[in-house]
Amino acid sequence: MNEGLVAMTRAIIAFFSILIFARVLGKQQISQLTFFDYVLGITIGSIAATLTTDLSSSAWPHWVGLFIWALLGYIIEWITIKWRYAGKYLDGQPTIVMMNGKILEDTLKKAKYRVSDLLEILRNKDIFDLNQVAFAILEPNGQISVLKKAEYQPVTPKDMNLTVSPVSIGIELIYDGMIIEENLKEFKRDKKWLMAQLKKQGINNASEVLLATYDSTGKFYLDTYKDHIKNLPDVGDYKGPY
Repeated sequence: MNEGLVAMTRAIIAFFSILIFARVLGKQQISQLTFFDYVLGITIGSIAATLTTDLSSSAWPHWVGLFIWALLGYIIEWITIKWRYAGKYLDGQPTIVMMNGKILEDTLKKAKYRVSDLLEILRNKDIFDLNQVAFAILEPNGQISVLKKAEYQPVTPKDMNLTVSPVSIGIELIYDGMIIEENLKEFKRDKKWLMAQLKKQGINNASEVLLATYDSTGKFYLDTYKDHIKNLPDVGDYKGPY
């Protein structure tokens, strides 16, 4: 068989194998990427690449190795979900590295975390004064969560006893020129109502619309393919402060 055809067949097998394994392992592998998850992902990817390009050996052993690695990853994930204490030792646990504006040096050293790394993350969270920090917690995935002291917390409408309008998520009614009738029915609306909304904006056909959304508060958002925006500024010419 032609080597190119063999490589293509193996690539298809590896692609769909990883797709299935990724679905089985779940989104936690992405949303809470620990060091173990990182190594697991690299190893599975490496095996898949070998399965695709190593034409000197049979594909079967590579696929078995790919399956076993994914299976072990799933088992570990299942164990950490079922047993809290197992998850504590396998994934690690949150660690307080700052308290009341003071850096806990010993805890930071045990976590193999540098002070410079901590300061960089705090700056990325718009914290330049360490005195503002009530607690800084090192999460198992390497990220740092920060709780500011009460006097540095942003003021909310609730703090000021203000009444605000409820928030809502916009639902797509038109996407890429296509009307989504299921979403119209959810709001008990029809095409006639939708076309009336479009005509108010000077649009006669849904095919002119890139995106149109509507929410439960009655807000209608519309974006057409041709926005007629002229004289766009060149971002590279921006001379403001850095």
